[in-house]
Amino acid sequence: QVQLVESGGGSVQAGDSLRLSCAASGLTFSTYDMAWFRQTPRKEREFVAAIRWSGGNTYYPNSVMGRFTISRDNAKNTVYLQMNSLKPEDTAVYYCATRPGTDVAAYEAYEYAYWGQGTQVTVSS
Repeated sequence: QVQLVESGGGSVQAGDSLRLSCAASGLTFSTYDMAWFRQTPRKEREFVAAIRWSGGNTYYPNSVMGRFTISRDNAKNTVYLQMNSLKPEDTAVYYCATRPGTDVAAYEAYEYAYWGQGTQVTVSS
């Protein structure tokens, strides 16, 4: 049974940094693509970052490019999201997601089979 557990969320001021972690179990972590999404009550789940199973390719939307960095530690079965220069519009519940690794990048929520429970990030101005 695949399980994903996020941690590291919290309340910060604009311009601050946070690092989210997602610990995975029940899978061969090094063979799975990993991603982060976020959601607010007013929006659909939004793609934030992805990293391929090989770790060599990362993907970001323009809204977080240059501010957020996704990384993975296969020895710890953990994926991270380093978030710098946070803005109030980054406020959301952040979700970790995974799927078996492929040769094609995935940016849509429906492409990921497994999800964590989410962690709240609140950025105040």
